[in-house]
Amino acid sequence: MDSGLAALLGAAVGSATTLGAAIVNGRAQSRSQHAQWSRQHRRDAYAGYLSALHDRDIAMDAVLDALRSEQPDLPDIDERIARFITLAREVHRACEIVILEGPTALAEAAERVSAASSDLSHVMRRMAENARAGNTTHKADDLALAAERERTLYEAVKDFRLAARSTIDKAK
Repeated sequence: MDSGLAALLGAAVGSATTLGAAIVNGRAQSRSQHAQWSRQHRRDAYAGYLSALHDRDIAMDAVLDALRSEQPDLPDIDERIARFITLAREVHRACEIVILEGPTALAEAAERVSAASSDLSHVMRRMAENARAGNTTHKADDLALAAERERTLYEAVKDFRLAARSTIDKAK
């Protein structure tokens, strides 16, 4: 084999090897970038949900504080409830994104938060109805139940936060 042909074959093999390595590296980099994008997208969804929960919980606390009063200011309570409802809708929207982004375990944790929140909202609604009717018969029991359900909600949110952190860490 003459040296010119050998050089040409060597250059062809070297070029093919370089091209193959570039394709493999490009695919690996593409997968890595996609994984990073997906992780960031999930992180944003989880953070948005937790932020919406925080805002809604502050509004819920404001309603409950107003209902604890001996002489509740009904127009003020109605205004606080309207704010709470608006923020609860934002939580629902954010939860839908979390459910879409997954994984299933995290969606289930978000559903547990929703259930705990709903349980507390029912007590709050009953307390508001009783305040409007001037009925204080069950106020002490409702306040105790609301405190218990607030703790349950806090635990559910804490579990969601831990599950979200675990999901993000696994994706690294």
